[in-house]
Amino acid sequence: MFKLNNQKLVFKPIKKTKSSVSLLLVLFLFTIWSVILGGSLAMAFNKSNSSSPLKSVDPVTEPYQVGQELYLENCSGCHIPLPPAVLPRETWKTILENPLDHYGEQVDTLVRLTQVLIWNYVSAYSRNLEKEETKPEFIAQSRYFKALHPKVNLPNPTTHRSCVACHPNALNFDYRTIKFADEKDGK
Repeated sequence: MFKLNNQKLVFKPIKKTKSSVSLLLVLFLFTIWSVILGGSLAMAFNKSNSSSPLKSVDPVTEPYQVGQELYLENCSGCHIPLPPAVLPRETWKTILENPLDHYGEQVDTLVRLTQVLIWNYVSAYSRNLEKEETKPEFIAQSRYFKALHPKVNLPNPTTHRSCVACHPNALNFDYRTIKFADEKDGK
């Protein structure tokens, strides 16, 4: 009981009728059904959007996706695209700063804006050099590359062209699909 301006307010409980309980039950069930349906649709929509033929080593966040696309467009036309983490930032910086001397080749189609966007992508997904680590010029010299291939009998010389021996979809930037040496073709 409450008093408001010298008046008594009395709260009376609402009588539960069979129809009010039924209505509440229907609303509750409809809410549960909506949540389940909405969640299922959201998962289905995400799966259909992520079924791109491109399988990256790691998912790329939105700010770096244009840089990744430019990297693949500009680099994979001549060689297999390497995951940025295989080389440290310092090596990527040298590569991108000197497009007219790219391992003895001239990449004169690379404009400054493209370089910046590619740099943003590779620097975000690569790593720093450790103290006392020598900057690798090639992937075979990379500490990270060696750590990813601890017991792999690598060809000599190991180059970016060697990747397809074990990674048959490397041209599509898919390094997760692995073909082991003892697997026969077609299996």
